Amino acid sequence: MRVDVPPAEPFPLPPRAESREPRAVAPHQSPPHFIMRLRPLLALALAALAAVPAVPALAAAQAKPRARELGIPLEGTPGALDAITDVPGVEVGHATLVSGAGRLVVGKGPVRTGVTVVHPRGRASMDPVYGAWFTLNGNGEMTGTTWLEESGILEGPVAITNTHSVGEVRDAILKWQVNRPGLQPWGLPVVAETWDGSLNDINGFHVKPEHVFAALDGARGGPVAEGNVGGGTGMVCHRFKGGIGTASRKLDARDGGYTVGVLVQCNYGLRPDLRVAGVPVGREIPDLLPCLTSADTAALPDYLRATPRCSGAAAAPAAEPREAGSIIVVVATDAPLLPHQLKRVVRRVSLGLGRAGGFGGNGSGDIFVAFSTANPGTAMRDTGTVRLETIPNARINPLFYATVQATEAAILNALLAAETMTGANGYRVHALPRDRLLAALRKYGRAK
Repeated sequence: MRVDVPPAEPFPLPPRAESREPRAVAPHQSPPHFIMRLRPLLALALAALAAVPAVPALAAAQAKPRARELGIPLEGTPGALDAITDVPGVEVGHATLVSGAGRLVVGKGPVRTGVTVVHPRGRASMDPVYGAWFTLNGNGEMTGTTWLEESGILEGPVAITNTHSVGEVRDAILKWQVNRPGLQPWGLPVVAETWDGSLNDINGFHVKPEHVFAALDGARGGPVAEGNVGGGTGMVCHRFKGGIGTASRKLDARDGGYTVGVLVQCNYGLRPDLRVAGVPVGREIPDLLPCLTSADTAALPDYLRATPRCSGAAAAPAAEPREAGSIIVVVATDAPLLPHQLKRVVRRVSLGLGRAGGFGGNGSGDIFVAFSTANPGTAMRDTGTVRLETIPNARINPLFYATVQATEAAILNALLAAETMTGANGYRVHALPRDRLLAALRKYGRAK
C-alpha cells in the first residue's frame, strides 16, 4: 500500500531511461575523513526522507501531457496551473491505496482506492466559505448538504472517496477538526463518493482514519496529481480508466479577471457517448474495453461475469452495459458570489458534463458542490451586521461559461492522466490511448 501526497511546489523530474547498461563498480576504498564525520548527518537526512510520503502519482501526472499540452482545442483560457488550485488559497490532498493482485479476498484485497480532500482556504484556515450544491441525478451520496442548502455556508474541507468509505472519511474529518478552534462545536462534513467495486475490494473497508489524516494534512497548493490517485484510484470513466482530473478558466479583465477551478472524480459513462472537443471519440475507439486477465471467475460478482477475457492488449468489442456510473465535481472561484448565485453556477456543471458525454443516467450519482473564497471572515460572524461584496447577476454569464469549460477539461485531464489498471479478480481497465485520441480529432478536423 502507498500513500501519495503531492508537494507544495513542482519539482524537476529526471528523464526516465528505458534501459541502462550495468555500471562498473570501483573496488571498495575507505572514504575520506570528512565524509566519515558527515555520516551521522547523512543518516539523519535519510531518515527524514524516509518519513516523507512517496509521490510517484504526482510524478506520473506531471510526466503525461494534459489536454492543453496536446493542443486539444478546448474553449476558454486556462489559469497558470490549469487546476482548481489556481483559485488562491485552495489546497488539494490525496491518499492513494494500492496493494495486492489476483482473486478478490474480502478484507485483504486487491486494494485500489483512496481519498481526495479539497480545502477551500487551505488546511490551516477554519474560515468557512459561501457555497451551494446540486445533483443532476441522485443515485449517490454527498453528506452535509442539508445544512449547506439551509445556510449557504460550507465549513471545512470537501472529501471524495469510494461509496462504502463515506462514513469512515466523515468521522475522520470530525476527529481532525475537533482539535482545531474556530468551527462550531458540531460538524457536518461534506463527503462524496463514487463506486470502485470493480477494481477494488470495496467491501474490505480499507480507507482508515490515518489515510484521511494524511490527505488532510498533506494538502497543498500548486500542481494537482491526477488520474489513478486519491478517491479516483479505482474509478472508470466511459469504460476507460478514469479518476481525478482538474482544470481552470481565467476570465478576461473586463469580466473581473476571476478564476473558476474544477476538480472531478469521474466514474461515469458509456463508451459510445464519450466526446472530446465535439468529436465522438468513444465511437472512434470502440475496443480497449474492460476485460479479465484471469480465467478464474469463482470470485466474480454477477455483474462482471459477461466481461470478456483480455486478448493481447485489448478486449474485443462487446455489448454496452447499462449506464450506472457517477461523477463528483467540486467548483471553486474567487469571484464574490452569494449562495444563490453559487447555486446557479453549480448547476452549469451539468452542461460541461454533457459536452463530455454524460447524461445523468438512472444509475448515476452526479453530485456537484461549489464555493467562493471571496468575502473572508464574514460567513460565521454572529454580532452586528456583515458587509459583503457580490457581482450583479447581469455579469454572471462569464462564470457560467468558465464552469462549463473547466468541467469538460477536467474530465478529459482525468482520462489523459490515468494509467491502465488491473485490480480485483484480474479485472483490467485500459487507459485512453493518446495517439488514437489525436487521430480521431484529426479525422474530424479538430487537431493538426
